[in-house]
Amino acid sequence: MTFKAEYIWIDGTEPTAKLRSKTKILTDDAKGSELPIWGFDGSSTNQAEGHASDRVLKPVAVYPDPIRGGDDVLVMCEVLNIDMTPHESNTRAALSEVAGKFAAQESIFGIEQEYTFFKGARPLGFPEGGFPAAQGGYYCGVGSDEIFGRDVVEAHLENCLKAGLGISGINAEVMPGQWEFQVGPLSPLEVSDQLWVARWLLYRTAEDFGVSATLDPKPVKGDWNGAGAHTNFSTKAMREGYDAIITACESLGEGSKPMDHVKNYGAGIDDRLTGLHETAPWNEYSYGVSNRGASVRIPWQVEKDGKGYIEDRRPNANVDPYVVTRLIVDTCCSALEKAGQV
Repeated sequence: MTFKAEYIWIDGTEPTAKLRSKTKILTDDAKGSELPIWGFDGSSTNQAEGHASDRVLKPVAVYPDPIRGGDDVLVMCEVLNIDMTPHESNTRAALSEVAGKFAAQESIFGIEQEYTFFKGARPLGFPEGGFPAAQGGYYCGVGSDEIFGRDVVEAHLENCLKAGLGISGINAEVMPGQWEFQVGPLSPLEVSDQLWVARWLLYRTAEDFGVSATLDPKPVKGDWNGAGAHTNFSTKAMREGYDAIITACESLGEGSKPMDHVKNYGAGIDDRLTGLHETAPWNEYSYGVSNRGASVRIPWQVEKDGKGYIEDRRPNANVDPYVVTRLIVDTCCSALEKAGQV
């Protein structure tokens, strides 16, 4: 007997990588064991030259395949060179190193993935040759005059749950055809692996409905909200005391850190982080309690409880979760360690 394994990986497209996948047929004796490495043509994915095109897929996480069902699986992979070193497009390897270095601080993330459905060249819900009513009633709305794409969203949610992903919620967003799902709370590697798989499932589910999904951070220019990936973060010390919360917020604003982060928070970030539409300007750093116009928000209940987590509101919808979690862990955990708050 055999089963299908869908090997999923991140390509080398710049400035925003794409997801790729292909199917491997495996025999039943592979069940319960480490799945084999596999190869692909890197010259077709912006990861190699044609004269030396072989690249390696190394499985790092396996999930039940909710679309094919049965014993079939989804296999998240990282890309290696043929000498088994990480390929230059492999951002997971760097996260693994940093997460391991600060493992004792028990970092946890929850990432809010916003995205926008398109039907052809226009956002779902936008009339041909015009615009819908201004923003106001779409966020968490109900009714066919305000909500577009709920059937796709529900199917995607069900697929994520069947795959065993740590999805913690969904909601309609501020612009028509714009939605959000949340992954976490999970460790840095888990939340990143699962967010990439959830993205793959989003694209794959939308195929069946004849629509596409985009992570473009500003899919419609003008007076319309962009799409982000607000990143919630805490360590053990932050979950136990408020001083660590402030240390983390301050560390993200020290020296060159704001620009070091922002330039790696997704292509087109200056189009979205304008200071309008619930954003802070991309070139200014701030933090505050219950302030959605700040770079980093401290939820009101965190101040009230004197412990909890922070929300970095700067990452774009198209951010690489391996990169954003690595940067936050490295910056905040280093500062907490230096302050003796671990």
